[in-house]
Amino acid sequence: MKLLEGKTAIITGASRGIGKTVAIEFAKQGANIAFTDLFYNEQTKATEAELAEFGVKVKAYASDASKFADTDKVVNEIVKEFGRVDILVNNAGITKDTLLMRMSEEQWDAVINVNLKSVFNFTKAIQRTMLKQRSGSIINMSSVVGVSGNAGQANYAASKAGIIGFTKSVAKELGSRGIRSNAVAPGFVITEMTDQLSEEVRKDWESKIPLKRCATPIDIANTCVYLASDLSSYVTGQTISVCGGMIM
Repeated sequence: MKLLEGKTAIITGASRGIGKTVAIEFAKQGANIAFTDLFYNEQTKATEAELAEFGVKVKAYASDASKFADTDKVVNEIVKEFGRVDILVNNAGITKDTLLMRMSEEQWDAVINVNLKSVFNFTKAIQRTMLKQRSGSIINMSSVVGVSGNAGQANYAASKAGIIGFTKSVAKELGSRGIRSNAVAPGFVITEMTDQLSEEVRKDWESKIPLKRCATPIDIANTCVYLASDLSSYVTGQTISVCGGMIM
């Protein structure tokens, strides 16, 4: 029996990186996948085709996760198309790193809107469906930076810390209806974004990690599978750091 057989998941920002890996692992476990990205392009189509190979229902949607009207519309379309939604993974995110003294208001607002407001948008839009079902698992992608802070990432850290507070509040509000809400806080993950860093910087990061390696997207995805499945049926309001022991 597959862990997510017959369940439907919405995953935001799933055309590449961690989001795409989460979508693949969910599909392997039998989940139908609705995923969103800012544009419907060749990359999105390729991800859609790749996921469909696992024999599950898959549909990609173009939507701006930072805009509430866009989100409400796309969630309604997904519910109409799939009939139900059991899992929401709020994964959409960007970085605009710089020291606070150089950070513009636009850089601050962009990161807060995409990373934090999108979590409000999708959770608010899907809660009607989950409340009717009296079940659901909401998984919010935070970061160890949201737990510990990081120089040059005040906007990113604030958005990811905000996600943790939001996650706990939703867990308290919706727990009585069988809806769980948890956060995943990845550490240093090898993705297209971090691939741009030099080997020297990467080695420096690895030296600070007790497990002496950076995470791969599959490490994060496996934790999401656990939180999406009934294996975690008594887990809510938690932040699980997947960081190789970077923070303890």
